[in-house]
Amino acid sequence: MNILVTGGAGFIGSNFIMYILNKYPGYKIINIDKLSYAADLSYLDSIKNNPNYKFYHSDISNRSQIEEIFREEDIQYIVNFAAESHVDRSIIDSTPFVVSNVLGTQVLLDLSLKYNIEIFLQVSTDEVYGHLELKEKKQFNELNKLDPRSPYSASKASADLIAMSYFSTHGLPVKITRCSNNFGPHQCKEKFIPTCINSVINNKKIPIYGDGQYVRDWLYVEDHCIAIDSVLHKGRMGEIYNIGANNEWANIDIAKYIIKLMGASDNLIEFVNDRPGHDRRYSIDTNKIFSELKWEAKYNFHDQMLKTIEWYKNI
Repeated sequence: MNILVTGGAGFIGSNFIMYILNKYPGYKIINIDKLSYAADLSYLDSIKNNPNYKFYHSDISNRSQIEEIFREEDIQYIVNFAAESHVDRSIIDSTPFVVSNVLGTQVLLDLSLKYNIEIFLQVSTDEVYGHLELKEKKQFNELNKLDPRSPYSASKASADLIAMSYFSTHGLPVKITRCSNNFGPHQCKEKFIPTCINSVINNKKIPIYGDGQYVRDWLYVEDHCIAIDSVLHKGRMGEIYNIGANNEWANIDIAKYIIKLMGASDNLIEFVNDRPGHDRRYSIDTNKIFSELKWEAKYNFHDQMLKTIEWYKNI
């Protein structure tokens, strides 16, 4: 099986490539990445000479470049991780998010039709559902309406809708996953957990937006990779699957937890002005992926947080 992985130099994409090549040594991975600020090819150094791995430095919104890759490679599956994904950056300038996340996805969908791709898996986010108030007990399921509240989440929701329209209109074999917040080694330093860890390492203040009571569900990255593998091989066409760990933490509590694990002081916490349109809580129902595919998060949060901390200490 030949799998085209877009955004494969990013945090989740690179972990997925390593996971797939380890589990399916006969598979070939074609990795496309434009190598933006969040990319890091060093994690893939150990496989760069693997005959079943090939890297292309390219942008998915560049149709001519991407079509050349489609012509050269015999691709059966596409897993689309490629995306601008930093909410704060999308608030400052939404243009790169629309270009990569919407137009780039459209390019991939058009070429998937032309070259008869067998499965197109769109990797999305729980942020497309909007937010919940802290007092609400509900979770979002796959049938909830989309209510994105940032340019980033709006661009991802747009990509999801376009992808599903290709399934409905053209019969393109599309599947969509929507995951909660990921963490683990090799994550971009601008993300929240790496920011907390690196701040403690460097004895700097940890910036906490607003009152810090913004709740996210934290999922270890390899659990996410296992779930995508399951959806890719066993999920139904034209379906959406939520992927989460049912492991909800307020930002302030995550920061204090990391401080405690690293033997530092809560004095490192610094509350800063909130960002515009900050979603209060994300929470997704994962009953569908469990009931249909028997997937659930298996990694222990405490153990994987310690592993993540050690990785950042040693880089």
